[in-house]
Parts: sequence; structure tokens; C-alpha cells
Amino acid sequence: MSIRVAIAGSTGRMGRVLIDEVLTDASLTLSAALERPEHILIGRDPGDWSGVSTTIQISAASRKSLESTQVLIDFTRPKATLRHLELCRDLNIPMVIGTTGFSPDERETIFKASETIAIMMAPNMSVGVNVTLSLLDLAARLLTEGFDVEITEAHHRHKVDAPSGTALRLGEVVAHARGVKLADVALYGREGIMGERHPDTIGFATLRGGDVVGDHTVSFLGDGERVEITHKASGRDTFAKGAIKAAKFLQGKNAGLYDMEDVLGLKPLHHLLSEFKGRDK
Repeated sequence: MSIRVAIAGSTGRMGRVLIDEVLTDASLTLSAALERPEHILIGRDPGDWSGVSTTIQISAASRKSLESTQVLIDFTRPKATLRHLELCRDLNIPMVIGTTGFSPDERETIFKASETIAIMMAPNMSVGVNVTLSLLDLAARLLTEGFDVEITEAHHRHKVDAPSGTALRLGEVVAHARGVKLADVALYGREGIMGERHPDTIGFATLRGGDVVGDHTVSFLGDGERVEITHKASGRDTFAKGAIKAAKFLQGKNAGLYDMEDVLGLKPLHHLLSEFKGRDK
């Protein structure tokens, strides 16, 4: 029996790709396509741009529009995501959250909701990015003394938050591996006479322009050598495929806050990396 999937932000760049993925996956059924109540495409068939007719219409989020849904995938804006979260919590619907730019209080709201429903939240659902995070964890544990860390990211001109959620997650991985909190060591901008670089800081540089889907590089800069770990996305389908994996993963899961490491089974790899680090000493 197919899984009934709702897509929030269904007419946006990610929403359309997600709908394509759902409509072409025989194990899934599109149960709802959500948009802002005032959106010009409310009432239209969400399959119009895919060339596949569906039996539903684009609608505003409500208890009625989600009553037959088994999982909601949300790549929208924080305020919209939190409204959808409230509905999902009331209806006991698992949720995949790819939205970024949440404030600490908003993240706490999501954490509280995960005590009631299963939530998979990740700033980047690309399989490649999440493998990159595991590789980065190893690099950050080995490249410590004498290596400065800088994180560079580039996205399209329409992205509203900076640094990207993925860049911040990369920084969190490095900070955790070094035994510090990112908030204590992050440096998000440089201007004027800054003085010499403090060795404990993690620098961020943000580029916005064109149609760049998402480029991220973490540089470990030492004396006489440099190590760079880079991931470049050339299409949004990689994020959509990861979100679909997450939606399937959540079926039958207990309430809790999950991440892509859970979805991809990467947590055991971390134990192996820790063992490797131990043998290296």
C-alpha cells in the first residue's frame, strides 16, 4: 500500500521537484499540495507542470487538507513550517523538515513537537552532503593544531538566509569535533582592521548570485598544506530524493527528532571513525 505524502510550498522550486519525485514513485501517493491561502495557483492541479494529472487541488494547509496524509514534507519558511508543524502535531502526522533559518526559540518549538510526533529535520538532505559530514568529522578530529578552518558557501540569488543551514551544520560538526560550541568560535564577517586571525575561530564566507543550487567547501589551512572538503549540488533533485528517503524512513517510527544520519544509517560509521582516531594516537 502506498504512502500518502503531502508537500508544503508545492509551487516553489523545491516543491515542484518533490511533487515530481512523488508522482514517479509507485510506492507513494500525493495526498496534498499546500500553498499560501492567497496564492494564485490555489485550486489548480499540482501535476500540471509534470504532465501528470492528479485527483487533488493545490490548497491552503488545514486539518481537512491533511486528514488523509501519512507524512508531510516541508521546504518553506520558518513561520509557515511552524504553522504546518502545529497541524501535524494535532493530527499525529510525521514531518520531514528541510526549512532553514529557524531562531533558537523556533528550534525549541520543533524539539518539543518531536516529543509527540516523529520529525526528521536536516538543513541538507543530499546523500552526498551527509556523507561529507561524516568525512568532515574525521578531518576535524585529525587536523587540529596548526590548522585554521574556513567555510565557504554559494547559493542562488533568491536564498534569504545566510550562512546557509548546511554551512552552519558543517561548522557545528567541526566545532563538536574540536570540543567547542560553534556559537563561541564562529566568525561570520570581516571588515576593516581585524588583527591577526585567532586560531580557534571558524570563519564563514557567503556568496549569493545566479542560479547556484548549493556549493560548500570546508578548508583546513595549515603551514605548507591545505585540505579542502567540497560538495557541489548541480540540481535540486538530490535534495528531493533525500527527503523522499526520509519520508519513507519515518513510517512506523516512534515520536522523536531524527536526522539524515538516522535515515542513511551513518551513525555506525561514526563509531568506526572514532576507533580510527583512537588507533591514530
